[in-house]
Amino acid sequence: METIQLVLDSELLQAADRAARLAKRNRSALIRDALREHLRRLEIQALEQRDRDGYAKAPPRDEARVWEAEAAWPSE
Repeated sequence: METIQLVLDSELLQAADRAARLAKRNRSALIRDALREHLRRLEIQALEQRDRDGYAKAPPRDEARVWEAEAAWPSE
């Protein structure tokens, strides 16, 4: 691990310290976990955007109609 310097306003620092105490963790662990979670969400957002862009370029075909004719429905 490496040590970094981080600047937080006093309200955010106090909130982080309260959260760390409640979680029975130290401030550094709390900030590491929060950053990991944020980066994970950013990655998910990027993947979702990639999928949206892909579907916008080539919308999926309506395959249900193709198979509708092949379906064997029981007679009533």
